[in-house]
Amino acid sequence: MNTIIMLFLISLLILVHEIGHFAAARLFGVRVSKFGFGLPIGPTLFKTKWKDTEILIHAFLLGGYVSFPDDEEAKEDDKKEGEENKQEDKKEDILPPDSPERFKNKAPWQKAIIVSAGVFMNVIFAIFLTMLAAAWYHKLPTGTSDVYIKEIISKDNTSNIVDSGAESGDKIVSINGIKATNSYKFIFVVQKSKYFDGIVDNEIITSKLNDLKKLNPDVDFENIIKKDTKIILPELTPEKPLNISESVASGYEKYQTNEISLTKEEIDLRDEFENKTSYILKEDIEPESIAKALADSYKPITIVLERDGKEIILNNIHTDKTGILGIKLETKEIFMETNTLKDIVVNSFSYLWTNTKLMCYGLWQLVTGKIPMSEMHGIVVITKVGSDIIETYGMLNGLLLTAIISIDLAIINLLPIPALDGGHLMFLALEKILGREIDEKITETIGKIFFLLLIVLMIYVIFNDIFALVTHKF
Repeated sequence: MNTIIMLFLISLLILVHEIGHFAAARLFGVRVSKFGFGLPIGPTLFKTKWKDTEILIHAFLLGGYVSFPDDEEAKEDDKKEGEENKQEDKKEDILPPDSPERFKNKAPWQKAIIVSAGVFMNVIFAIFLTMLAAAWYHKLPTGTSDVYIKEIISKDNTSNIVDSGAESGDKIVSINGIKATNSYKFIFVVQKSKYFDGIVDNEIITSKLNDLKKLNPDVDFENIIKKDTKIILPELTPEKPLNISESVASGYEKYQTNEISLTKEEIDLRDEFENKTSYILKEDIEPESIAKALADSYKPITIVLERDGKEIILNNIHTDKTGILGIKLETKEIFMETNTLKDIVVNSFSYLWTNTKLMCYGLWQLVTGKIPMSEMHGIVVITKVGSDIIETYGMLNGLLLTAIISIDLAIINLLPIPALDGGHLMFLALEKILGREIDEKITETIGKIFFLLLIVLMIYVIFNDIFALVTHKF
């Protein structure tokens, strides 16, 4: 049921967008030939006529369009086919080249309004949904939460959280200097600080090699060390603490490290070294491999807690070998109250502005390659995530997610890419700069090419979505 609700809400966004184009066109007296819900790929499920406009619903529901007589006549010229009786019927609908009902005969500012009206409607609809949610539920999420230790569950001594002084009910203020405004940040730092994670810093490898040389002055660490050689092992010491930005911890930037990965042989050697002070080599080995095996330990975690208004600092905390710290978390979402009309308006705009900035930042990270294309998802994942959100958190979050998607549609459509609204605005701007219209054949050809590219991208995104769902990523 929640999936159907989410699909309905997303479909509503597409309708709102196209209604924006339609309403603006009619406002300026432009005839609309077709109003299509879905993309004209595959069969048409429904078709009817309303005044001069043909209403169509296509089987491929992921999209929509509004077309003008200029577009339809261009398509007919390209096809150069059709029965004579159909052509006779169409002659009655053909507008004169200088007709004021043609889109191309409108002033540039009118064209720009018609083209951008869909984006405008998406923004207005997002504001409406957010204010509706704020008025109905009397609250809006701030996007942050208080994170608490619900229970300490470590059952062995490979994680030292049990003896750290942490207690159930403690509020987690920060981890490694990163504010714990949600559980995701906390878990991310813990996972990337895993005990025996199989990656080591080059500086620590050099340090371990120097320690080996000091402890074993009779061993030649400049060449391969022979089998049956006994070596004194240095103590296990922590690696460098994980040092990342808020953006990486929040998932807005891809986590990258310059650390070196251990080979399977080096990992086996590391496990054999554990809890030993000396070791007799079972085969010939490179000195650097020994140093790498010794360098892999754990990245110490610093956790700042709050208990009864007092700050408690836990230093040198580490996970067990499976990456588990040994605590259950409890989060309490922080809300803004929206009990008055002023609260509803101000906090709704604040909520949308904050999320719009985050979406623009995420889009920039994607464009610049800091977030890989494999992380790009679409309608399938959005529907699944939206359905889960409604199931878990209720319709407040479902409505707000729909509002954010509406803003996202507005942002994407404004990109200066042919076949999108932003592409049409770009051509209008070029016409203004050049002082003349751009050849229709050129704009049509470019539009068709980019339309096909968008279809390919859509297929790629759907594949990403299906793969993510199959692999239980979402």
